[in-house]
Amino acid sequence: MMLISRSQEKLDDVARSLEEQFKVETRTIAVDFGRMDIYSKIEEGLADLEIGVLVNNVGVSYPYPEYYLHIPDLENFITNTINVNMTSVCQMTRLVLPKMVERSKGVVLNISSASGMYPVPLLTVYSATKAFVDFFSRGLHEEYRRQGIIIQSVLPFFVVTKMTRIRKPTLDKPTPERYVAAELNTVGLQNQTNGYFPHAVMGWVTTRLVPSSIVIFLGARMNRLQRSGYLHRRKLREQRNGASLKTE
Repeated sequence: MMLISRSQEKLDDVARSLEEQFKVETRTIAVDFGRMDIYSKIEEGLADLEIGVLVNNVGVSYPYPEYYLHIPDLENFITNTINVNMTSVCQMTRLVLPKMVERSKGVVLNISSASGMYPVPLLTVYSATKAFVDFFSRGLHEEYRRQGIIIQSVLPFFVVTKMTRIRKPTLDKPTPERYVAAELNTVGLQNQTNGYFPHAVMGWVTTRLVPSSIVIFLGARMNRLQRSGYLHRRKLREQRNGASLKTE
């Protein structure tokens, strides 16, 4: 199993855990997917491997919901988000797909997001990159399905992860383990999936039952509230820190 991410320390921890729990051989490549000069290194690392399943799961989002022109360091944010969320999917698929086609078998799982099913104001760049992943995956699946390749677009709603900042699992916010167990049952059956039954219901409601204008409006309203809450908490922290410095 080849693991690719930014932190070598975290890669080593995950690799060690997988080897101990599942008795598999692992390799690691530490790269920053925000950079464009990493793919020759990855290609060299994959050269002697027969990749049967590629999971494109790298991704970044906003630190908090924000209006486009107010995003901190906007120029770098745009470049990094596109490189990590979009370019990585295209480039990793470019590196792995040819040998899959030669063998007439292979699976590519591209992790999009429910945010890619419709525009999400104040998370607009993230939402747009995830829509790209969905379209790219479905188009590529149609191109290569007759050659034995499965390319699936996975569009989860909220899952308990560090990125979502959700700590307590619920029925509609599962743990990663529960979500993955459900999602894998859809591989080969659906080329586009929400991966988990409660999420599939939510996807049906937000794309088929409720008009998109209402979904977009409610998403904007929710994100404005989250933005206000975040900025208020940040202001309080800054005031406390300022008071602490004056006291000292």
